[in-house]
Amino acid sequence: MTNSLTHRRILAVAGPIVLSNVTVPILGLVDTGVIGQMGTAAPIGAVGIGAVILSSLYWVFGFLRMGTTGLTAQAHGAGRTGEVAAMLTRALMIAAIGGLGLILLQLPLFWAAFQLAPASPEVEAMARDYMSIRIWGAPFAISVYAFTGWLIALERARAVLVLQVAMNGVNIALDLWFVLGLGWGVEGVAIATLIAEFTGGALGLWLCRDMFGSPAWRDWVRVLDGPTLKNMAVVNTDILIRSLLLMAVFTSFMFYGAGLSDAELAANQVLMQFLHVTAYAMDGFAFGAETFVGQALGAKNRVALRRASVMSSFWGAGISCALALGFVVLGSWAINVMTTAEEVRQVARIFLPYMVLAPLLGWPAWMLDGIFIGATRTGDMRNMMVISAVIYFAAVYALMPSLGNHGLWVALLVSFIARGATLGWRYPALERAAS
Repeated sequence: MTNSLTHRRILAVAGPIVLSNVTVPILGLVDTGVIGQMGTAAPIGAVGIGAVILSSLYWVFGFLRMGTTGLTAQAHGAGRTGEVAAMLTRALMIAAIGGLGLILLQLPLFWAAFQLAPASPEVEAMARDYMSIRIWGAPFAISVYAFTGWLIALERARAVLVLQVAMNGVNIALDLWFVLGLGWGVEGVAIATLIAEFTGGALGLWLCRDMFGSPAWRDWVRVLDGPTLKNMAVVNTDILIRSLLLMAVFTSFMFYGAGLSDAELAANQVLMQFLHVTAYAMDGFAFGAETFVGQALGAKNRVALRRASVMSSFWGAGISCALALGFVVLGSWAINVMTTAEEVRQVARIFLPYMVLAPLLGWPAWMLDGIFIGATRTGDMRNMMVISAVIYFAAVYALMPSLGNHGLWVALLVSFIARGATLGWRYPALERAAS
């Protein structure tokens, strides 16, 4: 499979993933836009904070997407068709258990969330109504992580695109109908998202219907095999720890920025959108690395593994250069589009060069993340993320007192370099494992 790896195959995985990522910010814009037509601030705030809380709860299960891709790709590369089917069953079981757990624990979870992020009584009441509706879609929302990871592992990226476009398309259409047409307000946005999540779960099952036509998916001896479940738990736990540390870096970046001037804080928020664009673009090629590296490792083919790593990284480097050039040419215009505050525009332009550097310095980290996920070398990912986080916080404390916001941005870029360098240091061991 990976012996015949071509640039066309890499683009066949990466292209649909990049396109599916484009639908994510569009949905957020529509959610905000339709609820904004109510003419008051409270509903906008309620949908915003409610969506953030639920997204954070669901994000805890984000390991399911990455872990499922790596393990399934390896089974596929090794020709273990029964294990490929069993992986999907295990992933869906975790999604169901996790989703039901969130439903049962919704009251204490919502209470804790509002203790951490208090809001006005009006906003909190609306947000609780919103979340109490949407939470019933938790098993389906989490199952989409499982379907996405499994489909990517089998190079079925077009199916992932169909899944995301259908979910977000249904959500947008129902948003417009329920809120603007029927006047259901905040509850309308919640019901629209709930139905979209049901749709995603059902469509995911349909897209994977060929696998359910085989009895292997319900081979419970295989599905519940103790050593395999233990390995899956270790992989997913490592990914979760790594992801929590990565989130701590980006969350602390905004917290540190809050101690600066209002204009610098706002400028940082504007510039973070450039990083989101970079991540959306790089994800497609990182996902491709997960797929082809996992298949090569499953086949115990060291040559194919290196070829997958080099070819996917080649495209990652090309995209990073294109993004950097785009930010040079269009960065100032994009800043003007995102804010009308002249002071914020001026400050954002001062720090725009860091956005030009971000994709150039960060592409090794993004691509190596995909390579290590495909190889399920998640212990290395966890450990190197610990080192990178320590380096980031040390850089913040060393640079911010004298350089202010410049020091904060330098520290973030240093963390990108540290992630790439430390994972690169561990890459030879990954290759040796394929032998």
